[in-house]
Amino acid sequence: MTKMIIAIVQDEDSRRVIAKLMEADYRVTRLATTGGFLRVGNSTLIIGVEEEQLEDALAIIKSECVSRKQFMALPGTGPENMGLPLPVEVKVGGATVFVIDVDQFIHM
Repeated sequence: MTKMIIAIVQDEDSRRVIAKLMEADYRVTRLATTGGFLRVGNSTLIIGVEEEQLEDALAIIKSECVSRKQFMALPGTGPENMGLPLPVEVKVGGATVFVIDVDQFIHM
């Protein structure tokens, strides 16, 4: 059965993961997207694969999308900080991946 992989990756990782997927002969469509929580640039990758290719494609995504920590300024609340931004450490990177069964997959 054919599968569709939808992978949401941070823009910082997208070029590497796309290059590795293309080297392995996968076709990749990239959509520019924005994350809701951090409001930073993401790329949503759409990849069609046969079932026997699925684990290989997922391994490439996992190897190229690394998690890291960064500080982000969030608005403070309360009188003690007068609304000044507070630095908060957040985990970014990695990938959010959905795998969906596809009835038909056609290359034109």
